[in-house]
Amino acid sequence: MYLEIVSPEATLFKGEVESIAVPGINGEFQMLKDHAPIVSILGKGDVKIFGDVELGKEFADKFSKGDKNETLLPINSGTIELNNNKVIILAD
Repeated sequence: MYLEIVSPEATLFKGEVESIAVPGINGEFQMLKDHAPIVSILGKGDVKIFGDVELGKEFADKFSKGDKNETLLPINSGTIELNNNKVIILAD
């Protein structure tokens, strides 16, 4: 699936991923390829990106590696939309 993470400053990430887990306001949830369309509000926590992730040098310092070799991006809040295997996260 294709993931795009946008912050108020810039687009932090664009690329193909295996799956993604996000901090929903009622708890963490994960999306895989061919997931049903969804729109949700995000709370404070880590966006977890699974798969081979190539980060641009400009924003690599905002990301870290997790225990399960996932790539983590801490956020305070945001929204997520998934439709036709394209995920857009507006993160704050």
